[in-house]
Amino acid sequence: VQLQASGGGLVQAGGSLRLSCAASGLTLSRYTMGWFRQTPGKAREFVASITRSGARSNYADSVKGRFTISRDNAKNTVYLQMNSVKFEDTAVYYCAADAGAFLASQELAYDYWGQGTQVTVSS
Repeated sequence: VQLQASGGGLVQAGGSLRLSCAASGLTLSRYTMGWFRQTPGKAREFVASITRSGARSNYADSVKGRFTISRDNAKNTVYLQMNSVKFEDTAVYYCAADAGAFLASQELAYDYWGQGTQVTVSS
């Protein structure tokens, strides 16, 4: 199983970025998917999750209204659209797959993790 996160980079505050997470070795439609992020010296924190069908999603308060999680099960890929980014969004972003059927914001719920992609927001 491999989750390959990509799309990170340098973006100016107020700009946009779209992250992708391509899955191989598993059928993505059978997994709830999530995005987390981590900055040096801090614990990894929940960003967003989406149910298997994509019908429901939830977000951390810090990104609500700015970030959108979506998925294309036919392409085995999950996305995180990041709009109106802020300096404090700077982090390594990880995608994760949860075999459970419900939205999950806890790390322990997730079974598989990607390697992370760096997002740096310049002020």
